[in-house]
Amino acid sequence: MEALKGVRILDMTHVQAGPTCSQLLAWMGADVIKFENPQGDATRGQLRDVPNADSLYFTMLNCNKRSITVNMKSAEGKEVFVDLLKKCDIIMENFGPGVLDRFGFSWEKIHEINPRIVMGSIKGFGSSGPYADFKAYENVAQAMGGAMSTTGIPDGPPFVTGAQIGDSGTGLHLGIGLLAALRQAEKTGQGQYVEVAMMDGVMNLCRVKFRDHQRLSRGELTEYSVPTYKGMGEVPRAGNDSGGGQLGNAIHCKPHGANDWLYVVVQEAVWGALAKCIGPELDMPDLATDPHFATIGERRKNQQLMWTLINKYAEKHTKREFMAILNPLDVPCGPIMSTEDLANDEHIRGREMWVELDHPQRGKWWNVGMPIKLSASPAKIERSPLLGEHTEEVLKQVLGYDETKFSALKTAGAFSAPPKKKA
Repeated sequence: MEALKGVRILDMTHVQAGPTCSQLLAWMGADVIKFENPQGDATRGQLRDVPNADSLYFTMLNCNKRSITVNMKSAEGKEVFVDLLKKCDIIMENFGPGVLDRFGFSWEKIHEINPRIVMGSIKGFGSSGPYADFKAYENVAQAMGGAMSTTGIPDGPPFVTGAQIGDSGTGLHLGIGLLAALRQAEKTGQGQYVEVAMMDGVMNLCRVKFRDHQRLSRGELTEYSVPTYKGMGEVPRAGNDSGGGQLGNAIHCKPHGANDWLYVVVQEAVWGALAKCIGPELDMPDLATDPHFATIGERRKNQQLMWTLINKYAEKHTKREFMAILNPLDVPCGPIMSTEDLANDEHIRGREMWVELDHPQRGKWWNVGMPIKLSASPAKIERSPLLGEHTEEVLKQVLGYDETKFSALKTAGAFSAPPKKKA
């Protein structure tokens, strides 16, 4: 039995943050009804890589869902929407501020229609506060949530990270909130409004960067790097340093191409073993007892020399070879994986983090697999839906509409865009 079998979700989300969340819930067995306007989710045609087919961007984020199209600008479309609200356990949206309210469906109105329903909402900055009406995208959330201030090289510009912590990270937070609220609704009969701001989600993912909690609570400082800089004279951006007091860096290995990098963390406990390993090959048999590296403080002070020595050793080894040398020494390390590495990695394939799907427009393609492994209810991943593919199925199966009612709504324009007015 699928873990979320019997849970029905009305998914009005689009682009990435919301669809990331609803796809995970769909993979766990929820019946996710993707509620689209007649033009469809904008990402269907965004970055289109196959002519006349939904983009890979869309297909990667909307597996296991059923798509219906509803024209919310029509009275008939709103009727369908109300009927669906009564049959669903969760409704999700990530529209701009006030969009659903303008259609006449505030949270209070939705709760009145179905007191048990849980509503999930993603906003750039939430529904309160000075930034509530601002728009946010992935990199804006990284910037304002504190992530970018910790990236980049010292004295250089900050960088965004390629990991989608603003979009997909926020979607993961929403999924946790929805499941918690659903659990409570099952006990009390009352749903609630669950909101996650992208900025807040990024801040939570950056929480280990906030260490001066006393001063933080008094509002004097805003994140980890500022007290570090003021208290210790360090620059806010630490390049590839590991953080948390440990030294870390990316080491360039043989044959020194763009993807020949291994990330290494030199913890306090492993320096001795590491030094004894690399010292002889560097003609430095006493490296483990060298006073320049005797303590973490000395290694930090002399880390440029330390990394030079480690890099010199790495010149003779590939990243995989160096990894194989360091792992028995308990040195935390890992190759910096390129897309090609990820596509062919035996570990990743063994954990089913790549799945091959068949799509009627695209043919066979690969998608990222389910990261959450449930022993008694493993995920079964299916393709994304075509636009409006399940409109008739859902309305007849879920709402009990007969052919006469469905045809009347279709004729009235409940599922299609109104014709464009002539100029």
